[in-house]
Parts: sequence; structure tokens; C-alpha cells
Amino acid sequence: MTPTSAPTALRAPAASAVMRRVFAVLGMGMLLAACRPADRADAPAPGAPASAATPVASAVDDIPACPAGAGVMEGWNDRAPPRRIFGNTWYVGTCGLSAVLVTSDQGHVLIDGGTVAAGPLIEANIRALGLDPHAVKYLLNSHEHSDHAAGLAHLQAATGAPLLARAPALATLRNGRSDRSDPQYLEPGGTFPPVADAAVIGDGEVVRVGPLALTAHATPGHTPGGTSWTWRSCEGTRCLDIAYTDSVSAISDAQYRYLDHPQMVAAFRRGLDTLATLPCDVQLTPHPLGSDLFARLAGDRAAPLVDAGACRRYAQNGRAQLDARLKEEAAGRKP
Repeated sequence: MTPTSAPTALRAPAASAVMRRVFAVLGMGMLLAACRPADRADAPAPGAPASAATPVASAVDDIPACPAGAGVMEGWNDRAPPRRIFGNTWYVGTCGLSAVLVTSDQGHVLIDGGTVAAGPLIEANIRALGLDPHAVKYLLNSHEHSDHAAGLAHLQAATGAPLLARAPALATLRNGRSDRSDPQYLEPGGTFPPVADAAVIGDGEVVRVGPLALTAHATPGHTPGGTSWTWRSCEGTRCLDIAYTDSVSAISDAQYRYLDHPQMVAAFRRGLDTLATLPCDVQLTPHPLGSDLFARLAGDRAAPLVDAGACRRYAQNGRAQLDARLKEEAAGRKP
């Protein structure tokens, strides 16, 4: 199994989880082989058929369900039962941190790696679906913080797959440590195992594996390398646009001021504009509880899985929070 194509540029920037960052996420309601010219982000992506992945009943049944009513700060290192989201899109993360597997008969793509402890749990969930981790052809990342990137080194060893990320994230992912360009650089616990094989993907480029086509969208602000991903999944004749939307909380350590970084603020706003217009029938976020994913998968009428307005509202909430943060900084208040 080999990818049918790869982006022209090889892919790269998200750190420790702190209480105010996670509550900000919750408050937003929630989110290489040979190269050739990449498809543009506005090119229609074909729907990929659902793969033949079938959970191994005994392996899945032994995994306790995530506790109802848990908070976003809980369950980061607790294995969640793997489950189908829609079509060939599967949840393989933990109770508190998302990892999403998009599958095909010609190979798979895995988005995000959770914490160091979560990496082996994600691998176990892939195996519980009856899939060989070596069939994962690419690893992708939402942002270069340890709660979403620290497990990637383990997953790369387990799969042999290269990691693709936008250029601003590449040094952090390769070094296992960010720099002052990250608003949360000085928060404790920001280091993580470096990823040996990491390459750059550009904004709007498409990662292809067989029938799979996942598009990278630059959505910086929470970190310089923040990236959202979109693709299309089908069940029979019904196809939906899936959007894995990166975190948009404007939070930082005690020294960083967004007002001192006007280019970051401008990029943040452009990313929010992008999020508002993504093809988005089903929204997923790096923290599953930030977008009520488990309730939506359970068929909660108050939280439907399919909601075409979810990404637009997510962007609006992110913009309101950024504006509030800038207003506080202008008033002289520290983070």
C-alpha cells in the first residue's frame, strides 16, 4: 500500500495543557514519498468509501466507556472505546484528547497523537478495529502542543509513517520544544518526544492515499502552526464533509501579549475567516468534549452529529474571544 500522491512541499507548527486553555476551548462550544504538484484546497475532494474495518468485539468490549459528565481536563490518558464517526472516519483517541483515523483499502491517515501516555492507547485502538498500524501512511497534527503532539513519536515508530505539518510547526515537532513564537511557550511541561520524520505541507495542499483526500487549512493563533483538516466520508450514497478544526483559544503564558504581535493577530483573524467557510457537515475538535463529540455520537437530540453551522459558530466564538483578549491587554491586564 502506497500513497497515490503527495504535496509538493514536505509538511510543519501546537504544549502543556493548562487549566485556562482548556476552559477556553470548552467555552467556545465546541476542535513522504515522491512529490508532485498538490491539488488546491478548493478542488472538490472525492468521497472515499467506508473501509472494511470492523471492531474486534472482544477487544472493544473490554474498554470501559468514558464516564458521563466528565470535564475537558479529565480523561486525557484514559483509553476510550474506538468508534465510527461516519463512513471511513473513526475516533481512536482517549476520553479527553482526539485522534481521528481516516481509512481506505489502500492505506490510512491518522490525525493527532495525544500525550506521551496516549500514544500507545491510540495504537491499541487502531489494532482493536482490526487494522494494522503499518497501514497508516501519514500522520497529521492540529497544533504543536504536547497534549496533541507528544504521542506522535510513539505512533511514528508504530506505523513507520511520516508526519506532515505546516512550516511554522516543523521545528517544534522535530525538537520537541517550542519557542517564543508560541503564546504558551513559558507554560510548564511544554517539552515532548521529538518526531524524527517530519515534513512540510502548505496551506491548501491535499494529502492523498488511494481514494482519501485531506486538505490542510492554515488556522494559526492558538499556536503559529495551527492547522485544520477537511475531507469527505461516505456511507453508501450519503457523503458528508468532515472538518477537524484546530483550537482557537487566544490564551498565553504570563509574558505574551497578542498586541505585541500584530502579524500573529492578523494571521489569527485570517484563520478564523477560513474556519467560518470550511465544508463542515460534521465538526471535530482536538478536545472531543469541546464539541460534545461523545454526546453527538450517542445520538443526543440536543447535540446532533451533523450540523452545517457548527464551524461558522466556532469561528465566531473564537473571534469574540480574541477581541476580548485584545481589549483586556489594551486595558493593561495580564493573562
